[in-house]
Amino acid sequence: MNLPLLGADDIEALGPTGAVDALESALRGGLDPETAPARHHVSVPGGELLIMPATTRQVTGVKIAGVAPDNPARGLPRITGSYLLLDAATLLPLALLDGAALTTLRTPAVSALAIRHLTGPVVRHLVLFGTGPQAYGHLAAVLAERRVERVTVVGRNPDRAEALAGHARRLGVDARAGQGREHGAGEVATADLVLCCTTSATPLFDGSLVPDGATVVAVGSHTPDAREVDTALVARSAVVVESRAAALAEAGDLLIPLAEGAFGAEGIDGNLAELVTGRHLRGKLSGSEGPRFFKSVGMGWEDLAVAAAVHRNSAP
Repeated sequence: MNLPLLGADDIEALGPTGAVDALESALRGGLDPETAPARHHVSVPGGELLIMPATTRQVTGVKIAGVAPDNPARGLPRITGSYLLLDAATLLPLALLDGAALTTLRTPAVSALAIRHLTGPVVRHLVLFGTGPQAYGHLAAVLAERRVERVTVVGRNPDRAEALAGHARRLGVDARAGQGREHGAGEVATADLVLCCTTSATPLFDGSLVPDGATVVAVGSHTPDAREVDTALVARSAVVVESRAAALAEAGDLLIPLAEGAFGAEGIDGNLAELVTGRHLRGKLSGSEGPRFFKSVGMGWEDLAVAAAVHRNSAP
C-alpha cells in the first residue's frame, strides 16, 4: 500500500482558519469532548510519550507524540511525533502526517476557536508569553481571527522575544518585546487578550492584574503539578475547558486551585462544545463579571478533526 505522507507544507497549507473551521464543524456536528478517549502517558528515557486516539463515524486516528525536554539544548524540537489517519469503517490507513507540524497548527486553532467565541472583533492589546513554535502559531491564529492593534511579547530570552516581536511587525502589527518575564508580567494590566504558550510550571503573572472582560488562554502545560496562571485568576474568571473530564485529570492550572479550596469543579462554566453551540453555558459566562479563562490541555479529537481536514485539502 502506497500510504500518502503529509508533511509540514501540506499541514500548513490548511492554514489557521481552515483548522479552526474544522474544529468548529466537528463540535457543531455533535462531537462530545466529554466522551472522547483519554490521552495515555508513557515515561520513556528521553521524556514522555503521548498516545492520543480518536474516532468519528468517518475517520479514526492516533497521534504518537514525544515530549523531549532536553531536545532544545541539542538544537532539536521539543515536540516530535507522527499521526496515522485511518478509514473508520475498514481501519485501512489513509495517510501518515507529521505529528509535530500537526500539533503546531492544531493547538493554536483550538485557542483561536475559543477566542472566536470569547472576544470581540478587535484586540487592542495582546500580551503573548512565550517565544517558541506555539507562540508563533498562536500569533498567526489570532491574526486570522481578530484585528490586533498592539502586541507585547514576553519571554525569558530577550533576543527571542524581540525576534517574535519583529515577526509580528512584519505582519503589520505594532509589536514590541517586554522587558523580561518578571517586568513584562505587569503588561497584563492593560491587556484584553493574554496568551500563555510556555513550558513554565509556575504562574507567569499576578492574576489580580488582569482586567475584567479580558480573555486569558493557557496552553503550555498538561500535567496536574504545572500551571501558567495563578489561583487569583482562576477564582475571578469564567472558566472554559475543552472537556471537564480532561481538565480535571490533567490541568494543573485548575487542579492546584481546586486542591487549595479556592476553586471547585462546579466552577467550570462551559466546555468547548457548549461554548461553540451556546448550549448549557452557566455561571460567569452569562454575564460580564471578571476575566474569561480558557484552559487547553490538548485532546485527540482535535488532532483527528484537523488531520482529516488536511487530508481532504491535500486530495488532488
